[in-house]
Amino acid sequence: MARPPHDVVTPITLPDGPGSLRHRLADALVREIRAGTLADGDRLPSTRALARTLGVARTAVVEAFDELAAAGWVVAVPGSATRVAAGARSAARTVADPVIDPPRRLPPAAPGSATIDLTPGAPDPDLVSRTEWRRAWRRAADAAIGVDLDTARSHPELRAALSAHLRRTRGIVARADEIVVVPGVAAALRALCVAADLNGRDVAFEDPGYPRARHAFVAAGATPRAVSVDGDGLDPALLRPTDRAVYCTPAHQYPTGGRMPVTRRAALVDAARTLGALVVEDDYDGEFRYGTAPLPALRSVRGGRDCVAYVGTASKILTPTLRLAWIVAPRDLHAGIADALDAAGEHCSGTAALALAAFVESGALTRHLARASRTYAARRAAFVTALTAADPGGLLAVDGIGAGLHVVVRPRSPVPSRDFAAELARAGVLAPPLAEYSADDSGSGVVCGYSRLREPDAPAAARALVGAARACVRTRGGRAASGPAASPSRP
Repeated sequence: MARPPHDVVTPITLPDGPGSLRHRLADALVREIRAGTLADGDRLPSTRALARTLGVARTAVVEAFDELAAAGWVVAVPGSATRVAAGARSAARTVADPVIDPPRRLPPAAPGSATIDLTPGAPDPDLVSRTEWRRAWRRAADAAIGVDLDTARSHPELRAALSAHLRRTRGIVARADEIVVVPGVAAALRALCVAADLNGRDVAFEDPGYPRARHAFVAAGATPRAVSVDGDGLDPALLRPTDRAVYCTPAHQYPTGGRMPVTRRAALVDAARTLGALVVEDDYDGEFRYGTAPLPALRSVRGGRDCVAYVGTASKILTPTLRLAWIVAPRDLHAGIADALDAAGEHCSGTAALALAAFVESGALTRHLARASRTYAARRAAFVTALTAADPGGLLAVDGIGAGLHVVVRPRSPVPSRDFAAELARAGVLAPPLAEYSADDSGSGVVCGYSRLREPDAPAAARALVGAARACVRTRGGRAASGPAASPSRP
């Protein structure tokens, strides 16, 4: 029987060894969670008290707590205690090693354009510390100018930094030479298609799903096969023997927002191994969770190393303009991935890679993720609260609020999503219709990104959503009275 939460008063042992103080302390705390010394809900000592007990600088303890909070192991409530997150021990026991390593205003809208843009897909770059960003680029500029374009050996500094970062934050144990740096997720998918020989083969693909990923598979000669998702993401029971690969977004299904539970993750890995299929795990915004337990990446699930190709990106955590992503794939695909990238000339900027490496190694990325998570959580809360206030009749439903940078807002009455999006645009708010993500152009609702939504603008966005839904319901009511509704047309 699990013991009730309590205040942790016993000193935490800080191990010796390589790595920065904050990383060693964060790893030590996760080990205590795994061992059961720290239980879900336990109140941790204050950063000041723990620093005094360990005889270290309080700054290192604060940074370690920020790293744990950003990874979802602890929950820090301003003005209150830091506690072990619900489900943290269960998550810690599923992976092989410890899993860690004020908002700016948006520019005013141009005359005649939408006043509020909820289009998903990009973070708020204003949250990146300009001081630490400039420092990282100065380090990159001071480095020797390289000429080596051998994909398998390129960007050693970034691959080493990512190796430590992925182990700490996503539970993925990968040496630097097992990581390949690529110029974006589309390039990663194209290379995987070539390396895994997916030309003319079926790829089980989430529906609704990420349109650019679907296009990348098609361009590489693969055949995406639409597989409907539910609240827990893609169901492994729906795979077929003809599926040569599976594409999924388990951390925060794109776009519906479902989080794949541990049991389904294990089942998906088992199913893929049985079928001899490759699982492509697109972890586009897995760093951002709000009050939910951390879940292991598919790659870190037992057996995942043999069949999962993990794809991560800087696009959602920093900026898409870096054009940097990374692949951690089964070993038998390494040579094929490098050959495919070299043949296509898919190479990254060495200076950008060095800058990102410096940003990660200095701890700036950890600090940024902690700061951005707090800001995005506040923006999400403001948006959801505003929707609740503007919709006392419950006209709308909101899905996917537990993680990521977007939610899906659906009218509870069936309304074609393109009609809903068009009505919303007339009210001055941009949000893409769910139909754009579906293989058969179906769906009811719009995808609303809140990463750049100013909190004062949340009520106006909410009122526009409610008003657009009401207008669509009234229109469909009139159509129903006179005959069948017209099919939504693609703009």
